[in-house]
Amino acid sequence: MDERPLDLAILRTFSPLDGLKAENLHALARKTHIRELSAGRVLFKEGDTDKRTFYLVSGNIELRAEDKLIGNVRAGSAEARAALAPGLPRKFTARASMDIEYIMIDSDLLDVLLTWDQTGQYEVAELRGDGLDVTGDWMTTLLQTKAFHRIPPANIQAIFMRMQRINYRAGDVVIKQGTEGDFFYVVVAGKCVVTRETPLNKEGIKLAELGPGDSFGEEALIAEAKRNATVTMSTEGTLMRLGKNDFQTLLNEPLLQWVEYDKAKEIVAGGGKWLDVRLPSEFQNFRIDGAVNIPLYFIRLKLNALDKNTQYVVCCDTGRRSSAAAYILSERSFEAYVLKGGLAATEAARTQRG
Repeated sequence: MDERPLDLAILRTFSPLDGLKAENLHALARKTHIRELSAGRVLFKEGDTDKRTFYLVSGNIELRAEDKLIGNVRAGSAEARAALAPGLPRKFTARASMDIEYIMIDSDLLDVLLTWDQTGQYEVAELRGDGLDVTGDWMTTLLQTKAFHRIPPANIQAIFMRMQRINYRAGDVVIKQGTEGDFFYVVVAGKCVVTRETPLNKEGIKLAELGPGDSFGEEALIAEAKRNATVTMSTEGTLMRLGKNDFQTLLNEPLLQWVEYDKAKEIVAGGGKWLDVRLPSEFQNFRIDGAVNIPLYFIRLKLNALDKNTQYVVCCDTGRRSSAAAYILSERSFEAYVLKGGLAATEAARTQRG
């Protein structure tokens, strides 16, 4: 399958990519390529659950359900501005009716970038500190890590503000197996090697090599356990680290109340309201009836439009952006709930029931 570099202008033709700040769009472009698919081949199948987002760059796609033609999506059309058949599991099979070009984005990466982008009440100069490039690949990679996904998106700004930058020489031991956990680390520059000592190998077995954007150290902090491996710098390098107390505090979500879809419906039926914090373009493509749309980046500006006597069930695609919005609302004495799993999980539940 051929790939070629992606022109930034192409990304801007799609929703909600056109709403990303320039630096985040550039970061996404570095991770994305234009791919080709021959006529007659299948892009994805009905029932697929892979977390991938597809956009059609050229050509035409047939959408089929139970082998019946449901519709066509032509590149450049208004319909093609949105992702192809969003929602999991897939409701349709997408087949190329001619040779096509498309882009495929990791859905978690896109959602985290949207959250990071829209939570952005930060000062870029502050985050850069002593020359640290906040738009570098290390940060983009970090935003994709499972460890980082566990951290509430509402706390993203505080995490980066509290991180310390530490320079190391080749051979320096960053963490030692068997010691107490004290920091969470992210590699900014250079490489580290991860080794684990065993009864049969006191020198340690090499488990992995880490580079920019890779993180380590969270397991011991979360589990309150001792370090299960040693990490040594294999080259000169730079790490960012977050202290144990900050990590544990920012990992907790004391102000957030998560609810399943059935409970959310009860809240709305009792006088509450759905509050959808996705971008307007996403809201137009798919929404819950009766939902109010206030994009995450507008929440602080639109607080006066909300009623503190009303309970709000905040929703987005996955729960990341809605948890950030609910955190802001809760801090300001609103009664806010977060739809667990977001609209994607709701759609999956409906499909299973149907």
